[in-house]
This record gives sequence, C-alpha cells and structure tokens, in this order.
Amino acid sequence: MKQKILVKVQMHGDKCRTKALKIAASAYGVSKVSIEGANRDHVEVIGDGVDSVCLTELLRKKLGFAAIVKVEQVKGDKKEEKPTACYVQYCAPQCPPMYCEVVREYPEPTCSIM
Repeated sequence: MKQKILVKVQMHGDKCRTKALKIAASAYGVSKVSIEGANRDHVEVIGDGVDSVCLTELLRKKLGFAAIVKVEQVKGDKKEEKPTACYVQYCAPQCPPMYCEVVREYPEPTCSIM
C-alpha cells in the first residue's frame, strides 16, 4: 500500500532542505521525496511501507523541529502496472592473469667446464 506522508520541518536555508531530502530519501521504501508548501517547509514522501514515525524522529534528530501533518493512502491508477523483471548483472573487475615462475633454490648450471 503506497502512502503519502507530509512532514513539517524547520528549515532555515537550502542546506537544511538538502539535508532533509537526503534523510527522507534514505528511509526504507521511499520512492519519491519533494519539498512542498508556501515557505518550502514541508517534506512530502511517497512510498510503500514507509514508517512515518521513524522518519519524523530521524528528521527531528538531525534538523530540530519536525511534525507529521498528514498521512494518506495514494490511490492507484485504473491501469495496473505490471511488475517488470529487472536483472542486474555484476561483473567483478578483471584482474590481469597471474604468471608463476618456478624458482629453484640451486639453479642447474647451463654450461660445464671440463
């Protein structure tokens, strides 16, 4: 169930807004984060399974004042989205091949004196 959470946050400038967006985006299940309101002091978070209380506590801890204004369910479109299969292939960086040289403790002489 997707939900839309609106949190009022005390923001003094662009640095605080950026910090609030980073904190909100790092929460579990968030799909969209934006700044709303006339004074740009509301953070709108849309996601699936987002814990609004934990999100508000994180914002309070880092920025100061934060309060939940509204939590509502996002109504889906009539058109159902089919989940698409997404395959991620991770390739480790290729290391150059390692060559081993056999080193003998006592090399055999290549020439002999008679």
